[in-house]
Amino acid sequence: MKLEISRKTELALAAIRELRGHEGPLKAADLAASLDTTATYIPHVLRPLVQRDWIESDRGPTGGYRLAADPADITLFDLIEAVEGPVDEGRCVLRGKPCPSIDLCVLHEPWLRAREALFSELRQTTVADVPLAEEAA
Repeated sequence: MKLEISRKTELALAAIRELRGHEGPLKAADLAASLDTTATYIPHVLRPLVQRDWIESDRGPTGGYRLAADPADITLFDLIEAVEGPVDEGRCVLRGKPCPSIDLCVLHEPWLRAREALFSELRQTTVADVPLAEEAA
């Protein structure tokens, strides 16, 4: 069983949090330096956020990335789905595919309840709710 998000999602969350503290656009190189990644990886990380209109991207010497949405309007569930893709809610934790209705696995009901609790928490928590690193310490 794998309950984790990718480094790409972690960086997307960190990028939103970094951008909320900036008035003007932030260059990919500067954003990459603050997130401890490369400037060439930043567009891959931010592409789904730009597509959702959460971040604006402007090219050119005065361009860069800027936050376009309120972090309080972006749930962790939506962020994870934007970066990782849609959550497969029908997949069995034991079989790796949907449980047939006539032959449910032994963990079917507890797994459904646990997954729903997790999804509910992620849907109720916004990016703004996640403390900044200095706030969490």
